[in-house]
Amino acid sequence: MKNIICVISLGFMVLTTTAYGQLSKKEIKEWKKTKKAMGPEEFKNMIEENASLKERVNDMTGQVASIQNDLDQKRTEVVQLEGKLTDLESSLAEARTMDVSGEATDNTTKVARGVVFKVQIGAFKNKDLAKYFGTSENFGGEVDSDGTQRYTLGNFKDYWQADKFKKYLREMGVKDAWIVPYKDGRRVPMKDVLEGVI
Repeated sequence: MKNIICVISLGFMVLTTTAYGQLSKKEIKEWKKTKKAMGPEEFKNMIEENASLKERVNDMTGQVASIQNDLDQKRTEVVQLEGKLTDLESSLAEARTMDVSGEATDNTTKVARGVVFKVQIGAFKNKDLAKYFGTSENFGGEVDSDGTQRYTLGNFKDYWQADKFKKYLREMGVKDAWIVPYKDGRRVPMKDVLEGVI
C-alpha cells in the first residue's frame, strides 16, 4: 500500500512540478495543502478522471478534425455550385433574349436567326405605322429609302405555315398578301432560301 501511495505521490509531484512554472507562490501553497489533505483514494480517482478527460479531449479533437474536413468539402461544393449558378444565370439571360422560334431579342426589336417567313400585307407611301414595328413580334415592317413602308404579319420558321397564313389573309380580303423571306433579320430574295426549304 505504501508503494502505491509513493508512486501516486511521485506522479502527482511530477504533474504539479510542470504546473509550478504557471502557478503563483500563493497557488502553489494552496495546492500543497490540498494534496496533503487528499487521501490515496481521492488521488486515485483524480488521476483516473484526468485520464478519462484526456481521452474525451482526444475524441473531441478527432471529431473537430472530421467536422473541419466536412466543412472544407462543403465549402468546395459551395464554390462549385456558385460557379454552376453563375453559368446557369448566364444561360438564362441568353435564353430570355430568345423567343420560342429562336429569335434573338433586345428591348425594341426582334431579329430572327436563320430563315423566317413573313407575310407582307402591303406597301404604302402615305400611311405611317412605323411606330408599331417593335411592339409585336408578329407585326413589323421596313421603310425604303424612298419612304415606302412595307408591312408584314407573322413570323414563321416553316414556309408552308406562312403559305397557309397568306391564303387565310387573302380569304379575309387582303388581296396583296404574299410571303417574304428574311435571313438573320435581313430581307432576301425568295430564290436564295427556297432550295433549303421546299
